[in-house]
Amino acid sequence: MDNIQLILNGMMREMLSPGTAAVAIAVIGLNIHFGFTGLLNMGQAGFMLLGAYGMGISVWHGLPFAVGILFGLGAALIFALILGVPTLKLRGDYLAIVTISAAEIIRYVGRSSLLTDFTGSAQGIPGSQYSDPFRSVAFWPFTGGGSWVLLPFNYHDVADGAVWVRLLGWAIAIGAIASLVYLLRSGDKFSGVARNGLVVLLVVFSVFLLLFLFPLDYQKVGVNGWWLRFVAWTLVAVCCFIVYLLVRSPWGRLLRGIREDEDAIRSLGKNVFAIKMQALIIGGLFGALGGMVYVLASSVQPDSMGRTLTFFCYTALLLGGAATIFGPVLGTIMFYVGRAFIFQASRAYVPDSILNTQEAAFFSYIVVGVALMLLVIFRPQGVLGDKRELRFNV
Repeated sequence: MDNIQLILNGMMREMLSPGTAAVAIAVIGLNIHFGFTGLLNMGQAGFMLLGAYGMGISVWHGLPFAVGILFGLGAALIFALILGVPTLKLRGDYLAIVTISAAEIIRYVGRSSLLTDFTGSAQGIPGSQYSDPFRSVAFWPFTGGGSWVLLPFNYHDVADGAVWVRLLGWAIAIGAIASLVYLLRSGDKFSGVARNGLVVLLVVFSVFLLLFLFPLDYQKVGVNGWWLRFVAWTLVAVCCFIVYLLVRSPWGRLLRGIREDEDAIRSLGKNVFAIKMQALIIGGLFGALGGMVYVLASSVQPDSMGRTLTFFCYTALLLGGAATIFGPVLGTIMFYVGRAFIFQASRAYVPDSILNTQEAAFFSYIVVGVALMLLVIFRPQGVLGDKRELRFNV
């Protein structure tokens, strides 16, 4: 039972990680590109890297933190314009090749020894050079030193943490999460204020129940503390709300029309190129924001945001469901929590003579990859997706 609790604690830590939230923000942007517009952008990691460099370099050289954020977003905006003007008329594999090449150019430029004073070359920019201003703006109750358990009342306070308390809590948590997924997948079956209110209620209840079952102790404003987690997941919620408003607007319906048949949209007198450019810019800005959050707990290192991270983003998007509001967030959580489960279970039950720590990490990627293959075969729309949303004109 203790091993199971240890595994679940590791999964909970991964779920609340700022890195998971950062990738979720980037996947939300990728969802605008691929899910809603049908743009096969394989260079989302390039937008993330530009956002991280824009913020990190600015603060490193003495500019205010807010200005650094603007520089990161501005760099992503300029990159989207430069990338989009010559390439948005391409479709399918051609667009994918161009975007992944552009992202690799950004990464190799960041690695260049000629720019060591700005990018830190292959070593990157240490987090200590730009993260202090972020921690300095923390407000109550995140101020002050020391660590903090976000929900002091947990399963240890009920029947001395008996096994039945945890089992009952897990059963209720699984039921609440399953009900939430069912509501999100219900589509037009349930609608209106009551459904939205129930979704919010289930989300809040599930979060509090998980914190009750898995009490986590972090520093308040440390490098990887509660303040960063609060900001990261708040940004995830804000980004989801912005996308919700965008896709329900006439502009959002144009995105779906371009995805399904851009020639039909063009025949209606709409400027398809301009709409694609707008989608590329907005999704790229989300990617840049995700890149900033991604490096606040670590460092700006170019190789950490390369092709692999873009593939992770696509994996998360396909898991959760493209062209949905909450699919990117759910898919990102499933991807990282699934990896954590396989890794922690391997470390707990498989001897080191068979599978050491490094091999267990690689094995977790293999299992997640196989799971993705099965998902694409048997449920290509993902957990929250709709088969009708898979009509792409690429």
